[in-house]
Amino acid sequence: MNYSTIPLAHTLVFLCRSFGIRQVVISPGSRNAPLILGFTSDPFFECFSIVDERSAGFFALGLSQQSGEPTALVCTSGSALLNYYPAVAEAYYSRVPLVVLSADRPPYKVDIGDGQTIRQEGVFEKHIGFQANLLQDVSHAVDSYRWKEGERPEEAEGLLALQAERQALNEREISRGLHLARRDRLPVHFNAPFEEPLYGTSDTPVVAPVVHREETLPESEPDWEALGKKWRSYRRKIVLIGALPPGGVGEEALAFLAGDPSVVVFTETTSNVHHPSFFPSIDTILAPLERSESRADFFEALRPDLLLTIGGMVVSKKIKQFLRSFPPLEHWHADPYQAFDTFYVLTDHFGIGADRFLKALGSGVQPGSSSYRKPWEAFREACRKQRQAYLNQIPFSDMVAFQDILARIPQGAQVQLANSSTVRYAQLFDMHPTNPVFCNRGTSGIEGSTSTAVGASVGSGNQVVLLSGDLSFLYDRNGLWNSYLRADFRVIVINNQGGGIFRILPGKEDSAAFETYFETVQDSPLAPVCESHGLEYRCAASREDLQKALEDFFSPSAKPRLLEVKTPRKLNDRVLLGYFDFLTSAIPESL
Repeated sequence: MNYSTIPLAHTLVFLCRSFGIRQVVISPGSRNAPLILGFTSDPFFECFSIVDERSAGFFALGLSQQSGEPTALVCTSGSALLNYYPAVAEAYYSRVPLVVLSADRPPYKVDIGDGQTIRQEGVFEKHIGFQANLLQDVSHAVDSYRWKEGERPEEAEGLLALQAERQALNEREISRGLHLARRDRLPVHFNAPFEEPLYGTSDTPVVAPVVHREETLPESEPDWEALGKKWRSYRRKIVLIGALPPGGVGEEALAFLAGDPSVVVFTETTSNVHHPSFFPSIDTILAPLERSESRADFFEALRPDLLLTIGGMVVSKKIKQFLRSFPPLEHWHADPYQAFDTFYVLTDHFGIGADRFLKALGSGVQPGSSSYRKPWEAFREACRKQRQAYLNQIPFSDMVAFQDILARIPQGAQVQLANSSTVRYAQLFDMHPTNPVFCNRGTSGIEGSTSTAVGASVGSGNQVVLLSGDLSFLYDRNGLWNSYLRADFRVIVINNQGGGIFRILPGKEDSAAFETYFETVQDSPLAPVCESHGLEYRCAASREDLQKALEDFFSPSAKPRLLEVKTPRKLNDRVLLGYFDFLTSAIPESL
């Protein structure tokens, strides 16, 4: 093995290994050469080379999303670091652990006109779990070091003592950050200043870093008996499940919720929770009620006394609007890390995982005799029948495309959803329980969806299918610019020639300004993108084309495949809004 002759570089590599960080995503550069040499020469690490730092950040996020372990990101100095910011922000809000290692020039080279140099210290301050501007070694490139007046020790022993002091401080900071990344599942950032020469290596370690371990405190325990009594006292309860990894809630906990008639469980597509008694496709339930003349009466009948939320971000705007306008008496949130006051009435945060919370809450609690859920189950089934009736009569559009695509995704394949209209259309249909679903809902941005899916494909043992809109795909086309595309990777791009979601928002108008600056009409061909990145390209512009293309689209192949589905730009919004109007006929006289 080769070790960098720069102590700080060797220390970072050594401590990453000590904390079990195996996967490292590297973007090329010179200032980060000491880190590249250290990581790539150690067989413990699995290293990936991604040129575009923005794509690299999301690729690493996809790896960590699958493994649950921190992934390291390594970049050179300057603007390279700033390109990580979208992925860092997404990781921060989605609780995905990343370890950002940025090489920097020495502090005395910042703001003096040196190339590829910016103020890197604390750049992620508002969206980072931990950050440390590490101290430059004084034992490396001694003759180049620019000391402040009176700072340099006069004797060699003093220089060694100062280096030992800096080494100890760096070890403690790096250990603290790596521990936090694991414990709190957050991104952390270490900024490491290196002076030239950068490429020196040694057959033996140049330093023996000390690992500082921190104790992980146990989860706090509520008074389960008192909590169970309060739970039973409420006769109208809603459990809202946001984004969760597959298996986030076990069968025992699901059975507890399903067996209580006083509970209505709303699940998002990204919750990866399935049960016949629950209510997926939230907007299919709430949108028609919103259009009803008796809107206030229906929502009052649905208003819960108690709201329990578990999981991460919630996609549905309808459920947010409903619970903010008709708030519960109490809002509990169960999560080991944080609780968002999404509905402005948060009363209790239980720092416990959802599965353990529900099992402990349900232990010994007998379901009551409430009839709260029963009428909503009847309405749910009526909406499902109306949905199918509507789908049978509408022309080819985004909605028809999503129905056909979701029905043909192979069981066991993982689904990665891009943001904007893609994730919202997917919410309208029931996903098969064997298909794990992921989406970058931390910041809900359109950037990085392809890169995340490619990283997830590398980190997953199963086939990954990315469903994307045309703008999301084109925005992150560099996500395909790497050598890690698996042959079974599949991309389906719903191309409605722009940001079609803006056509369903209030204030939409048919004008040149709207089409240019909101909808952003585009006609960029996708076939050349596929050709340049080695993907097999297919296209469908009708339902017949789509169904034929899907027949063998997911079958084994020598190359990854992309299917472009062209839908009518000016029809999709009318079909979607018409769907919600059509469902109003399913509303009974009373609920």
